[in-house]
Amino acid sequence: MKARRTIAAALSVLALTAVAACGKDGSPSDTAAAGGSAAPQLPTYTVKTDANLESSPVWAAAKKAGKLKIGAKADQPFLGFEDVQTGKRSGFDIEIAKMIAADLGFSADQIEWQTITSNNRETAISGGQIDYYVGTYSITAGRKEKIAFGGPYYIAGQSLLVNKDNTDITGADSVKDKSVCTATGSTSIANIQKYGAKVTQFDSYSMCVEKLLTKEVDAVTTDDSILKGYAAKNQGKLKVVGQPFSEERYGVGLKQGDAALQKAINDALKAHEDNGDWKKAYDATLGLSGSAAPSVPALDPIAG
Repeated sequence: MKARRTIAAALSVLALTAVAACGKDGSPSDTAAAGGSAAPQLPTYTVKTDANLESSPVWAAAKKAGKLKIGAKADQPFLGFEDVQTGKRSGFDIEIAKMIAADLGFSADQIEWQTITSNNRETAISGGQIDYYVGTYSITAGRKEKIAFGGPYYIAGQSLLVNKDNTDITGADSVKDKSVCTATGSTSIANIQKYGAKVTQFDSYSMCVEKLLTKEVDAVTTDDSILKGYAAKNQGKLKVVGQPFSEERYGVGLKQGDAALQKAINDALKAHEDNGDWKKAYDATLGLSGSAAPSVPALDPIAG
């Protein structure tokens, strides 16, 4: 009987350990899970103590408040991710936001992160809820009517994520009448509807991935960078299929009319691309998915 109790106790410990290891987004963090101690190291960013953008209303208000309000995603492994246990943010987009902040004169502990869903980005920027937004935010003509953009700092392409055992979906041409999930307000919706897919929408991609894992939808579609992150997070269960069928130019969203801040953001991106920080940040985040760093895109000119 004593031996049986000992075995039962040991099994209980193992079961609890397994549950802890199988937590949802945020446990463990994406970088820790993928790379461990041998993972490439993130760069560090020197805060510019002499930064002065008094001609930018947004910067001036942030400087007076002593904090920078940055909008981001929280459910995209290797891109914009928040550990729900510690509150720590990680990912390539987070690093882009931090390197810009440093050049604007703000340290990492002066950043106030705000999770903004795709559907609410323009409203949050225009209404002053955030100072700028970095979160797989595609630059489009329609969005530029409401806000301004810095960048682009990365170019992705829309693709498809399916279960590992799925042989029916091999690319965009094979999604006719299939149930495909994406985030509300994303540019992915119109792109996949062209191929005859039945689109399901949720506020976040993580919810789409949960539905995919339980086979309630046939595929998830968005930028290949996002999908590779989820495939890496769910190794052996999911795969990215087909060739990208769009071009998504990621930009930094900011309030329209603030040319000084827009220029400062572009200057910061260029400086950190030139000094190698951009590549280091990629290698330590998105690079952990096994995808080599792409070419750095040329920055769009600023009107006026």
